[in-house]
Amino acid sequence: MQVERRVAAVWLARAAVRNAFNESMIGELDAAFARLGADPGVRAIVLGARGPAFCAGADLDWMRRVAQHSVDENRRDAQRLADMLDRINRCPKPVIARVHGDAYAGGIGLLAACDVALAATPARFCLSETRLGLIPATIAPYVLRAIGARAARRYFLTAERFDCAEALRIGLVHEAVAPELLDARVAAIVAALAETSPMAVAGAKRLVDDLAGRPIDAALIADTAQRIADARASADGRAGVLCFLEKRAPPWNDAPPAAPDPRSGPDGLAR
Repeated sequence: MQVERRVAAVWLARAAVRNAFNESMIGELDAAFARLGADPGVRAIVLGARGPAFCAGADLDWMRRVAQHSVDENRRDAQRLADMLDRINRCPKPVIARVHGDAYAGGIGLLAACDVALAATPARFCLSETRLGLIPATIAPYVLRAIGARAARRYFLTAERFDCAEALRIGLVHEAVAPELLDARVAAIVAALAETSPMAVAGAKRLVDDLAGRPIDAALIADTAQRIADARASADGRAGVLCFLEKRAPPWNDAPPAAPDPRSGPDGLAR
């Protein structure tokens, strides 16, 4: 994990096992996002990985151990994974998935829990759980939100591999770019976020989570009216409108953050 010019980079660093996660990496990811989400000096978080793959899902040695556990032990273990994904999903800072290589099973859950997912075109994807007699349960809320029920029925059931073009078509990733352009596109997203209010970004993220799927009724309309009223009366809302009218930069746009450089910095999580 590294923080430079208000952008945090969290690197999966178990390249020898294609960044498959075990209980240690789950705990480290949860702790990293808890810390960064509460850090006022962090404006955005980039989740990336070392080695050829983004994340191959669950580590086989870990799966071998938990297969011997009781139902209650497995539930507690699965709850830790579910809580980590929820931590990323609810992080008040915008989270960008930098998917440079293959993402399988839980790796798809990781990128789907992020706010923006950018992928290099050679990346391949697979929701492989049914091949192992399992189901993609803990990742399902985030994958379903990304690709919808129809695509989920196909890929949850068949465990087919699919390419980056298909991931883009079904909504799993927002952009599919050539590998040499991936970091430039991450930098462009980071630069766009530099012009936004941290308070408003956190509020907008909650807005999507709270309103998605709700019926448009009197309660929803009243909720949205209250939210914009609160935003207008907030410090960022007042400053942002005033600065716009006076044609000057708002206080949060003092210097552009830097996108993380994958060639430098600490090794990352769970080596």
